[in-house]
Amino acid sequence: METVCATGVAARLRSEWDRSEGLGQNDKAMKFLGQDFESLRASCLQSGRLYEDDTYPAQTSSLGFKELAPGSAKTKGVRWMRPTEFCSDPHFIVDGATRTDICQGALGDCWLLAAIASLTLNEPLLHRVVPHGQSFHHQYAGIFHFQFWQFGDWVDVVIDDRLPVRDGKLLFVHSAEGTEFWSALVEKAYAKLNECYEALSGGSTSEGFEDFTGGVTEMYELKKAPPNLFSIIQRAVERGSLLGCSIDITGLFDMEAVTFKKLVKGHAYSVTGVEEVECRGNVIKLIRIRNPWGEVEWTGAWSDNSKEWSGIEPSVRASLYNRSEDGEFWMSFSDFMREFSRLEICNLTADALQTCELKKWSSSLYPGEWRRGSTAGGCRNYPATFWINPQYKIVLKDPDVEGQDGCSFLVALMQKDRRRLRREGKDMETIGYAVYEVPKEFLGSTGVHLKRDFFLTHTSSARSELFINLREVSSRFCLPAGEYIIVPSTFEPNKEGDFVLRVFSEKAADSEELDDELSADLPEEPVLAESEIDEGFKALFTKLAGKEMEIDVPKLQTILNRVVSKHKDLKTNGFDKEACRSMINLLDTTGKGKLGLMDFHGLWEKIKHYLTVFRDFDLDKSGTMSSYEMRLALESAGFKLTNHLFQLIILRYSKPDMNVDFDSFVTCLIRLESMFKTFKTLDTDSDGVVSLSFPQWISLTMFT
Repeated sequence: METVCATGVAARLRSEWDRSEGLGQNDKAMKFLGQDFESLRASCLQSGRLYEDDTYPAQTSSLGFKELAPGSAKTKGVRWMRPTEFCSDPHFIVDGATRTDICQGALGDCWLLAAIASLTLNEPLLHRVVPHGQSFHHQYAGIFHFQFWQFGDWVDVVIDDRLPVRDGKLLFVHSAEGTEFWSALVEKAYAKLNECYEALSGGSTSEGFEDFTGGVTEMYELKKAPPNLFSIIQRAVERGSLLGCSIDITGLFDMEAVTFKKLVKGHAYSVTGVEEVECRGNVIKLIRIRNPWGEVEWTGAWSDNSKEWSGIEPSVRASLYNRSEDGEFWMSFSDFMREFSRLEICNLTADALQTCELKKWSSSLYPGEWRRGSTAGGCRNYPATFWINPQYKIVLKDPDVEGQDGCSFLVALMQKDRRRLRREGKDMETIGYAVYEVPKEFLGSTGVHLKRDFFLTHTSSARSELFINLREVSSRFCLPAGEYIIVPSTFEPNKEGDFVLRVFSEKAADSEELDDELSADLPEEPVLAESEIDEGFKALFTKLAGKEMEIDVPKLQTILNRVVSKHKDLKTNGFDKEACRSMINLLDTTGKGKLGLMDFHGLWEKIKHYLTVFRDFDLDKSGTMSSYEMRLALESAGFKLTNHLFQLIILRYSKPDMNVDFDSFVTCLIRLESMFKTFKTLDTDSDGVVSLSFPQWISLTMFT
């Protein structure tokens, strides 16, 4: 476990350093799985071979794990073929990317295809996802690449062009003409990012929107929509925001059921335009919708063949009217509000939709994690553990409108990598968050992780509307200027997961993760002469140490286990050899791997002190430390630890039930104390930085 921890910490540090240098930002995408498109393509062109991607092989396991698992009915007859093998003249993009390039195949990823269709309406965005310079005719080597936003980072995903085909036709997304392949290749790259095609089945259009733009999505329930929703949609379309809509299902038999007027329930559509037209003296609001199936169109008012089109000016009709069965259609806004249930708008720069002015939001992004036993405290229904969740502070300084008190901000909590975990039988956790006003005594504080008593005595100022098992939960709030704490959590404690918290504010605002500053307030240990040590203790030591007058690992193990066995209220399996060796290494002042009288006396006093702390904070008198009791006990012993360091401690010292026994508690505290003191000794100029050569570093870490 120690090796896993060490390599994990090293990877985390490396990631933090890379991010601070700009890797993963919009203009410097991270290479997914370390694959570099340019060098791989150059190598293929030089060798004259077509690229084959070993990291995402052309085999059934890349299709799925359940309905698309190897041997399943849906995968029979599927072959992996390059477009050049089943199309006489394949093209990457013809006359620019259009919405008709995206027709759904045998996969329930309409949510993704609706997002791709919206992407075609914004060329700069499209080319962020689909980089220029890719072709089946110029420098073709069977390799393509695409870029997606993933939880705060842009990643560049390389694929080969072997696509799943049955009976000479693409199994999944395809263009209406059948000769254009950019959309099928985007789908494959996104499937690779999520481990397989089946992982893409079912989802919310907002997920695709955000992964193509890095934007933030707001959701409107149309039955409770604001009165100015049409103008909100107008401005969103004008700014190139991505929009999706759907009709709720009320039962399993509703899924993909077609209504009387040919709308599909539980199916993701994209909104591609809005217009106001004059019809027989009345101004009619219209909205244009696209079905990624490429067929099954609305048959009501303003549909392709409806009589309403004859009532508007010919020039206007010519610019809007389209009679082809391409899946795109117009309907009146009033019909849209009545027929559809939900609208999702992805704000590319999180513009303020309530006003006509284009205002940029101030934004911050924080990666975080819930870990069983250390930072996964569950929601407010679990007061004993809620406080151990990660905490973030936002300082709202300026009201939206001068002279008023309200500050608008948006909080978006997104759980990471859940689609990839579907293969393991896991899915979305139920997530949400609460917002608390900071009381006067904590105003301006930074290095403080608020504890249980605060949350027991304070109510939230705002919270996410629901705890729900979606990838992202976002809400817009308006609160008076001041300092607030955001606590993201799963609904139940001990549910593990990684997340990204994004905070957007109308005016500039400061925000930061709230965490205890790493510190140790250790009492000065009295330096005793041998003559000052109690004669009774000397006699005990002489009896235990034998004629060598030193205590080695086996002797220490025997002594400590005899002592703890007399304390029936302590739950412990006894100190093992490794724990005793660690204590001796940390307290041995002679370098011989044994404890003399003075060293043993120091250890004895520590253990007595730690026994008192353990009993004081074993609040339920179980004889063991729960994770939240452990954090309070460590603070009482003088140690303030960051969330991440506490996670590592629980990972290393707890039992499978996430509780810490007395022997592990003592070992942990002695090790912590030693590491703090070692660093302080090496930090001769007290600047918080120590430089070590590799031999020095490895000698120190191997010894401790």
